[in-house]
Amino acid sequence: MTITIDGRVRAVTMWDFSWLERRWAGAGYEDWDVALAELADRGYDLVRIDAFPHLVSADPERTWTLLPFWNQQAWGAQSVVTVQLLPALLDFIAAAKRHGVDVALSTWFRQDADDVRMRLATPADIARVWTDTIRHIDRAGLLGSVVAVDLCNEFPLPVWAPFLYGTDNGPGFPLTHPRVGAWMRESIELVREQYPDLDYTYSFSATYEDYPDIEVAAFDFLEPHIWMAGTSDYYTKVGYAFERYDSVGYDNVVLRGRQVYLAEQERFDATLFAEIDRVAEWSRVSGKPVVTTECWSIIDYKDWPGLQWDWVKDLNERAVRYAAATGRWTGIAVSNFSGPQFVELWRDVEYHRRLTTLIRGSAVDADLIEGAR
Repeated sequence: MTITIDGRVRAVTMWDFSWLERRWAGAGYEDWDVALAELADRGYDLVRIDAFPHLVSADPERTWTLLPFWNQQAWGAQSVVTVQLLPALLDFIAAAKRHGVDVALSTWFRQDADDVRMRLATPADIARVWTDTIRHIDRAGLLGSVVAVDLCNEFPLPVWAPFLYGTDNGPGFPLTHPRVGAWMRESIELVREQYPDLDYTYSFSATYEDYPDIEVAAFDFLEPHIWMAGTSDYYTKVGYAFERYDSVGYDNVVLRGRQVYLAEQERFDATLFAEIDRVAEWSRVSGKPVVTTECWSIIDYKDWPGLQWDWVKDLNERAVRYAAATGRWTGIAVSNFSGPQFVELWRDVEYHRRLTTLIRGSAVDADLIEGAR
């Protein structure tokens, strides 16, 4: 099965590494059947998760110690946590199948105590850990529930692809860098040789003015992450700098986040919609469908004293409608906060149903239907 079929648009959510790390009482994923039933009830039919391929390949049954990437966000664990990948990954995919939800695999290359991710030195290494992981799923008879593989989240950012640089700090290469294009092409081709029936991509978090020079010929679909806060000077005006272990950024969002947006709403919206238009044109030029799983308003948010969800929800809804109307998206998320740990957003069931109904009923341009494998 592939992600682009029959001209149908998928309503997708991102559960990243939270599906496995957030399993303590009240964390949202302690009972996968409950969480997935709620996901299906809200109208979603696809979930993107971290498959931890580097750890599956190294030792799938080992208990791994994961180090926290942050303590200010509600994704994943905010302290040290231990995980075992198998049979957990297989159990989750089986649970998703029971609830009529397909799975897209991705990875954030989470850091464990031994920092196994830094052993990945070549595109062939990335391909190897992914084929090892897919093989376990295939042998379990569950590959029919997997539709796509994103070989690295938001490539080539050092925080998620530190093996490219020997560090997880710094700006990293631009998407147009020849090494980036070669790495993506070679790794996808190697995995596709073993498993040709899946769709493959690398997801991005950037602005896409240089899209003609980004090498995506090997991709089956584009996976750009798009936010108002990432396409404008919004965060600069708010005073938020992605602080991972200090609440000062969120304190500033409480003080100014909503007000800054509403004061210049028309300008901020224009930057977001212009980026959606740009990605739609990228799709037309490349012939690739678009799937966006992280989007549309603010990048980082959570249930927190003084933070209101009304403006976030409103902008997300307008962006969903705008993207869906282009005919270039075959997978659309309501938000990167569409998970049970974001309680106030999650409990607005009718909001999710309204938007997933819109998404799944959207039309897709004819060339994308004809081009589907």
